Amino acid sequence: MNLMRMIFRHCILAIMLLLVFRVQAQRYQIIPKPQVQQWTEDSLLVNKDIYIQYKGKNDTIQKTITLYQEQLHKLTGLPVSTAKGGAGVITIRVQDNIKTPLHSEGYILDISTKDITIQAKGHAGVFYALQSLRQLLPPVRTNEKIVLRAGHIEDQPKINWRGMMLDVSRHFYTKESLFHILDLLAQYKMNVFHWHLCDNEGWRLEIKKYPKLTEVAAWRNEVVGSRMYSKDSTINLRDTYRYGGYYTQAEVREVVAYAAQRNITILPEIEMPGHSGAVLAAYPELSCNGKAQAVPNRTVVGGIVDQATVNMEFCAGKEQAFHFLEDVLEEVISLFPGKYIHIGGDEVDKAHWKSCSACQARKRDLGLQDEDELQSYFVKRMEKFLSSKGRKLIGWDEILEGGLPESSTVMSWRGEKGGIKAAQMGHDVIMSPSDPLYFNRYQDDPAAEPWAARFSINTLDKVYAYWPYRNLGGAEYDKFVKGVQFAIWTEFVPSVEHLEYMMLPRLPALAEAIWTGPAQKDYQDFVKRLNQGHFQRWQQSGVRFHSKLFRQ
Repeated sequence: MNLMRMIFRHCILAIMLLLVFRVQAQRYQIIPKPQVQQWTEDSLLVNKDIYIQYKGKNDTIQKTITLYQEQLHKLTGLPVSTAKGGAGVITIRVQDNIKTPLHSEGYILDISTKDITIQAKGHAGVFYALQSLRQLLPPVRTNEKIVLRAGHIEDQPKINWRGMMLDVSRHFYTKESLFHILDLLAQYKMNVFHWHLCDNEGWRLEIKKYPKLTEVAAWRNEVVGSRMYSKDSTINLRDTYRYGGYYTQAEVREVVAYAAQRNITILPEIEMPGHSGAVLAAYPELSCNGKAQAVPNRTVVGGIVDQATVNMEFCAGKEQAFHFLEDVLEEVISLFPGKYIHIGGDEVDKAHWKSCSACQARKRDLGLQDEDELQSYFVKRMEKFLSSKGRKLIGWDEILEGGLPESSTVMSWRGEKGGIKAAQMGHDVIMSPSDPLYFNRYQDDPAAEPWAARFSINTLDKVYAYWPYRNLGGAEYDKFVKGVQFAIWTEFVPSVEHLEYMMLPRLPALAEAIWTGPAQKDYQDFVKRLNQGHFQRWQQSGVRFHSKLFRQ
């Protein structure tokens, strides 16, 4: 009788353990949602060493495997190696003749009761398969057995360009902070980091030919207690502190390499002809009037200082301004291997041009009708220079004003209108409409949120619902919309912790919107998956996030 009772207890215990394993195996869900998922009732139990097998000779893939080994060991506590003998075997196959047609970033992931197999055409697909596999693991370190539900995934993106823009001028972020942000982007299969390297409030890139860019333009005297765009005249303008920073060219190369290993291309932005107050503090002779000035601080743009007295635009009539910018771009090109260079082109105040004899002479000599056409001349000249160096120009949608350069790409931020117009003209487009894709704006009721830009409330569901092809005016224009980006301008984002808070969970929401596509999307299911490991993983790693939907 005791023996029967013991056998019964063991049977019950075994069934309970099986159910626990099955629940655990089902629990952790992938964002972005894969295109095809087929799951079985079987499971793979990993309770010994994990062995990753790759027989190819691609150095980039080998480095990715080494990186994943470290991450996998950190997450599981289990030994991970590429030496034979592991009980849990991950086999990686890279081949062009995969039966299922795959995008270059696509992958096939199979989990059986014995092993895991990854198939892809190259590094990008391998990297993204490993990110999906990582999300299937428990969000906290277990130091014991792991159960993965057996199944089959076929996955690839709907949109090729999936990006983030970060402004490092208003607030500066260290190289190590950028590494952290790149890791977050990579986890959710984002593949472009648009690096806004300069603006009125600071220049952030070492240019060896022009040392004053880092000696002068990278630093500003910030006013204690001031706030961007605030007209509070009670603050003491003499109560200041030095703020700033910059990246050496060696650091830039490190960031570029770090991003490339995670399948992220860096798009550098050098603002021109406007948003250049910091540069003109270092080299005032490049402005229309040559007037000396300090690097603008928070009291200048929209604040209590008369910004009309501050130079923020390069002179469009002086040859030395163009020579300076071409020299700068030469060094930028040497640092960034991607084919695109962003030149800004937005919010140009043309008042100084109208009163500048050199600008007016240029306008007359070229037969230009107005200052919009003068700006178009400026942008077209930069486009010609970049083209001669084998690069392509991207600009904000204001570059449409006065005529668009022939091979330029438009990044549409003032809604989708500029992007739609450019696509209908046959130009490539990146959609980045401020509503809903500016993540420096509020994500919930402003009364309960940290100070943010007030122009719109970009809630999680609005971000998740975004799709760039709805309003183009015809399917024939779809091919011109190459991608989508969110942006974070950092006037009100002073720390990496605050940056995380503004990004999460809106980053994975947009990632799923543009990787998975509208046919597969389900907002309630997305929120459920956030609560099946993603919120917990951020919490355990000390990452800040907006927690309204977190079910603890």
